[in-house]
Amino acid sequence: MGLAGLSAASADDEPEPASPGFFPIGKRKYFVWTGTEPKTSASKLKERYRALKAHGLTGVMLGGGIDEREFAMVREAGLELHTWMWTTNRADQWIRDHHPDWYQVSRSGKSCFDQPPYVDYYRWISPVIPGVQDYLSERVAELAQHEAVTGVHLDYVRYPDVILPRALWEHYHLDQTEEMADYDFCYSKHTRDAFKKVSGRDPLEIEHPDQDQEWLHFRYDSVTKLVKKLTKVAHGHGKVITAAVFPTPSQARKICRQDWDKWPLDGACPMIYHSFYNQPVSWIGDCMRENIQAASFPIYSGLYMPAFTKPEEFREAVKLIHRRGAAGASLFGGVGEEYWKVFEEEIRV
Repeated sequence: MGLAGLSAASADDEPEPASPGFFPIGKRKYFVWTGTEPKTSASKLKERYRALKAHGLTGVMLGGGIDEREFAMVREAGLELHTWMWTTNRADQWIRDHHPDWYQVSRSGKSCFDQPPYVDYYRWISPVIPGVQDYLSERVAELAQHEAVTGVHLDYVRYPDVILPRALWEHYHLDQTEEMADYDFCYSKHTRDAFKKVSGRDPLEIEHPDQDQEWLHFRYDSVTKLVKKLTKVAHGHGKVITAAVFPTPSQARKICRQDWDKWPLDGACPMIYHSFYNQPVSWIGDCMRENIQAASFPIYSGLYMPAFTKPEEFREAVKLIHRRGAAGASLFGGVGEEYWKVFEEEIRV
């Protein structure tokens, strides 16, 4: 192969277990991203999930790990349960105690172990490391083997943002017109050695890393290889696997080394959060056009509810994603009653 990109033949080249097929073509599905609420009373949780079902939702992307009580309530309400898992962004105490070397390192030498970029919870581990791949496979298996679970939903399955969405530059007092060394990852010894093995070069010695195709694709492919492995685990337990990804494949590669249209997913939820990019609602449709043309699996448009200033903007977005071929949507952030009314009207058109 012309690009290194972890291309050596391995178990990853074996046929994958068949997808359980929970996402039939032609039938739209709708979800919300939410988290477990162990302190909320059982009666309120039951009421909440019944209300979500009544609004027309198909299921929930539920973060917070395994919660037997809440899992049962989700399924009792007739909703699909997709466990929402942080993937390469991990602050797990076990990793911190036993494998600080797993954490990604910036081109300027800063480790996510103790000098994370942007925010304190950005604790990224390298997808190149076999131990990381095995560790994350175990986490997927723990979720997928639960009988209440419909599927595993991957989030933060990428590298740290080398370039932030445009609306965030001012917040962090940055101009990221060009890639900056503090935000360009991973230059850990593990990853550098892996790249040297397939290319004969040290990435720290690359003059223009943002233009070096071999180095760029090595990182794209390292995430793809990880996702392939996690997909096999989920499918092996008879569960589907989906992922929250950046707005389009082209933007994802540029922003966070995420080549998601190449992944063997059962569905993707591109986070088309237009306000993060200083874009109008119409941009959501533009993104969906690219996504449908690029991917070979169902696309569930991720919509950021706080970005809509009035219900009619939300209506425009839902109409757009339907027109552009979305298999449904996943909503993030609070949904007010006026917005639920619009949602119910539009999904029944």
